[in-house]
Amino acid sequence: MTAYRDNLILRAQTGDGAALGRLLAECQIDARRYAMRHCATSEIDDAVQETLLIVARRLHALRTAAAFAGWLFTVVRRECARMMRRLVSHEDVDDDRIAAQLAAHSDEQLRLELVFALESLPAHYLEIVLMRDVEELTMAEICARLGVTAATAKGRLRRARLLMREYMLGEDAGAA
Repeated sequence: MTAYRDNLILRAQTGDGAALGRLLAECQIDARRYAMRHCATSEIDDAVQETLLIVARRLHALRTAAAFAGWLFTVVRRECARMMRRLVSHEDVDDDRIAAQLAAHSDEQLRLELVFALESLPAHYLEIVLMRDVEELTMAEICARLGVTAATAKGRLRRARLLMREYMLGEDAGAA
C-alpha cells in the first residue's frame, strides 16, 4: 500500500489529475479520522475540506512521498486549531455593543438586514435555518429530513447563525 500511495503522490505532483483525485479520496478517510480527535464535532467536515484543498494546492511542494502522512496530519491539526481560534473569537463579542448597534436601527431596517443576511447564506445553511427557526422543526426532524447526523445538523445551524451574525454586525463582529 505504501508503494502504491507513494507512486500516486509522485504522479499527482507531476500534474496527473486522476492521480490527485484518487489520492484525495484515499487520504480523506485518514484526515477525517484524525480530525475527529482534534476538532470540535461541528468543525470536522470543514477541517477535512480545507485540508484537502491545501493538499491539492501545495502537494507539489512536498519533498518526499514518505513525508506525506505526517504532513497530512499536521495540516489537519492546524486547520482544527485555526477553526477553534475562529470559534473562540466569535464568542468574545461584547453583547452590550451588539445590542446598541441593533437598537440604532428601525424595525424595518432590521427586517431588511435579516432578509439580506438570509439571502447571503449558502443553500445548505439557509435550508437548516428555515427548518429550525421558521418551520420550528426539532433537530431530530431536521436530521430525518436532511438525512444527516445530529452533529452535522447542529454544526450547520451554528455556522449559519454565525454567518448571519457576521453579516448583520459587519466584518468586525469578532473584534470586541
